[in-house]
Amino acid sequence: MFQKRPSEHQKTLTGARLRAYAFALLAKREHSQKELRDKLERYAINPDEVDVLIQELAEQHYQSNERVAKLVLSSQIRQGKGPRRIAQTLQKKSIDQEYIENDLHDIDWLEHAYQLKIKKFGLAVSKDQKEIAKQIRYLQYRGYDMDVIFKAIRREANDEDCY
Repeated sequence: MFQKRPSEHQKTLTGARLRAYAFALLAKREHSQKELRDKLERYAINPDEVDVLIQELAEQHYQSNERVAKLVLSSQIRQGKGPRRIAQTLQKKSIDQEYIENDLHDIDWLEHAYQLKIKKFGLAVSKDQKEIAKQIRYLQYRGYDMDVIFKAIRREANDEDCY
């Protein structure tokens, strides 16, 4: 009476059932090739079949790492994340950053960091070292570069051109 642990999956999918599962996953949301491979390999009998299926899905544009990269970029920006956190997320999904390189350069990261600072800490430029350190840590955690962080926390409300 051997019981399987919940984390162990029975590998039963092959052929049309594996293909249907892949389409079901892609219908729910975009997946990177790595994410799709990981999910399919949990249930696939033959790992080579998974590789062929993923290649076929990419060729037919059902799966696209470029689309995933653009979705990650827009989602992360909405969440107030900076370029370092975005790059980290793409790396975790095994997606090359080159897909969104131009988009990353077109974004005004200083303005994003400044708006985030205002939302969290208000318009006032703090002189208190503890408060400044708190703001720096907050923006660092969000993935902004130090030069952008210092400009954002020193920027006055009426200072449009502090670059």
